[in-house]
Amino acid sequence: MDMFLLRTIISTIAVIIATNFELCICGCARAEYEIKGECCPMCAPGNRVYWHCTIDTSTTCVPCPQSTYTDEPNGLTKCFSCTVCDTVQHLKEKKACTRSADTICEPQEGFHCIKLNKDSCALAVEHTECKHGQYIKQTGTAFTDTVCAGCTDGTYSNGSLTACLPHTK
Repeated sequence: MDMFLLRTIISTIAVIIATNFELCICGCARAEYEIKGECCPMCAPGNRVYWHCTIDTSTTCVPCPQSTYTDEPNGLTKCFSCTVCDTVQHLKEKKACTRSADTICEPQEGFHCIKLNKDSCALAVEHTECKHGQYIKQTGTAFTDTVCAGCTDGTYSNGSLTACLPHTK
């Protein structure tokens, strides 16, 4: 191996090791946030920062006001607004907002979710209606659409049946 190439590789590895070591020792701990060069303890979920820490004092946290939340440890000075389940988006409330968790929305009856945000539905659409000559192969749920299938020769369905019926003679 070329001596120049070997020196380049060794110095590159040394730079990577030094950089990684520096990153490890200069940041705040996992349960801390940085403000004005200080590492302050985070507030627990359901709380926000009222006063940031100083050299002499710890972070002062207060509970989130009504209709707001924080769902993770944080260094925020404001809580997030709770989601309102939008009936125009065909949603209803499954679980109410708390200080430490946002509202969980679910589709209204006859609808299924097509857009999720974490564990909450953000948009729902109406289940497919099967047509004449089709039967309901799988009924729609809150997260799946109705599955329709065609009737075979000699059978019929008006689209609302879960199996095709034989023609009468």
